[in-house]
Parts: sequence; structure tokens; C-alpha cells
Amino acid sequence: MNFVRSLTLRQLQIFVVAARHLSYARAAEELHLTPPAVSMQLKQLEDNVGLPLFERLGRGVALTEAGEMLVHHALRVLGEIKDAEARLKGLLGAEAGQLSVGLVSTAKYFMPKLLARFAQDNPGIDVQFTVGNRATLLQKLQDNALDLAVMGRIPTEIDAHAEPMASHPYVLIAPPDHPLRGQPAFDLQELRHETFLLREEGSGSRRVAEEMFKHHLFTPARTISMGSNETIKQAVMAGLGISLLSLHTLPLELKTGALCVLDVVGLPIERTWYVVHMNSKRLLPSGEKFRTFLLENAGELLAGYRQR
Repeated sequence: MNFVRSLTLRQLQIFVVAARHLSYARAAEELHLTPPAVSMQLKQLEDNVGLPLFERLGRGVALTEAGEMLVHHALRVLGEIKDAEARLKGLLGAEAGQLSVGLVSTAKYFMPKLLARFAQDNPGIDVQFTVGNRATLLQKLQDNALDLAVMGRIPTEIDAHAEPMASHPYVLIAPPDHPLRGQPAFDLQELRHETFLLREEGSGSRRVAEEMFKHHLFTPARTISMGSNETIKQAVMAGLGISLLSLHTLPLELKTGALCVLDVVGLPIERTWYVVHMNSKRLLPSGEKFRTFLLENAGELLAGYRQR
């Protein structure tokens, strides 16, 4: 199989966008092309590869095994080209450039504030955020699709460099009329009859909650899994249960009194935010500038959340 001479970077770009959306129509919309043009380019790419890259599933498409394999290589190729372009621009200094930064979902609550501060002093640096779960961000780091990532655990699964950025406390939240609101330093066992609302399997917040249960030799009466912090907060407000969440997701709800924090012995649980990049990744001056900014400013901003 020798398709390197025939494929084009444009085909790879279209393929990556189509693979992300799993829709030719949405890919066409993002790329400002017509769906037939996208379909034609992908058909040419499949002809060059000699294998189907997509298969029809109802009204949508899914990646075949060959497509799954190619998408990671395509991301790396495009990432290297982007790096080359950025490095050439980087020779001009740290005042201009483009960065791709990945965020676990909890970090999206505070990173925009940090970006706003950074952008005021660095208008020439374009920082683009991608929000995803931990596994997605680790894969994107490996694929060279991200320059930096912000996450709550050191990624030992990949060859990456992680630096502590700020403290990350988890607190137990309840509706404002909870009978134990205001009760000082009570044991977690007092909540043994409660329903605990947890994030989905594999999320960092769920892992912290499960570690808390294990540490306290605690078994909740009932647990319900939910897919986002926002869904959990709304469910707690509605009286469906209580939950262990990052304090950094709660400034508005605590300020307005829509939720309250329960004073359980051993809480808050202190974790750490990390800024991460691959060891093989040589950051450009603009990337180093943003990384340094996060290390120097995130702690001060997030410390303010404790005072709300």
C-alpha cells in the first residue's frame, strides 16, 4: 500500500473534521464546503488508502477500523505541520502565536477568567480551548493535537510533564434546606441514608468520591450516575440527593444560596490542578509564556473561591 504520493493535506484535514463530527454535512459546514465536495475528497482518500474509512449507520456515519487507525496518524501529521508553522512564527518572539489547550470539564469553570487576564496583556497570542474527558485529552496530547492540558491528576499513562498549578478542593454539597446544614464537623456516617449523585465512571470527580467512601468505610444507601457537573447541581437543588463536587464549579450557586456546603469531618478533600505537556513537546515562546502565566496566577485566582 503506497498512498502517500497521492493523498493531500486537504484530504487529511477534511478527514479529521469529518471523523470528529461523524457527519459529512457538519464537516462541510465547518470547512465552508458543500457536502458533495466533502464526500468527493473522502472518496478519493479511501481510494488512495484502499480501505473504507467510514461506514453508514442510519443517517450518520462511523469510523471503520482503518478510519480509527488513520485518524490518529492524520492528527499527528497535521499537528507536526502546525508545529512547523508555529515555530517559524515563533522565531519572531513570544508576542504572537497560536496555542491549543485541553481542559477537563471541571476546569472550564475557571480557565476563561485566566484566559481573559492573559489576553489583555498578550493580544497577539490566540489560545484555543478543547474540553473533554481525561482519556480524550491524553490521546490528543499523544497525537500532538494539544500543546498543553489542564487536569486534576498526574497522567502516568503517557510520557508527559506535569506541574502543580493550584490547589483543588472538593466539598460535599446539599440543597439549602438540608437538615444538617450548619451542623459543625459531623461524621460522614450521618449521611448513610442519603442518595449520592456521582459523575460517570472514569471521571476524576467520581474517583475522588469513591476514595472518600473507602477512606471513611462508608457505603451510601443509593448512588445515581450523571454525565455532567451542571446536571448534578440541578439535581441537588431539586432535592434528589447530595454530591461531592469541585469547589471551583460552585461559585455562583454558593453565592446565591442555591446550594450549601456540609461540614463533614475530613472535608474539603484537597487535590491539585496540573498543567501538562508531552515530554517530547518543545513549547514555543508563546506556549512557555502561557504555561508560566498559569503557574504564577492560577493559585491566586482559585484561592478566592474559598472566600465566597
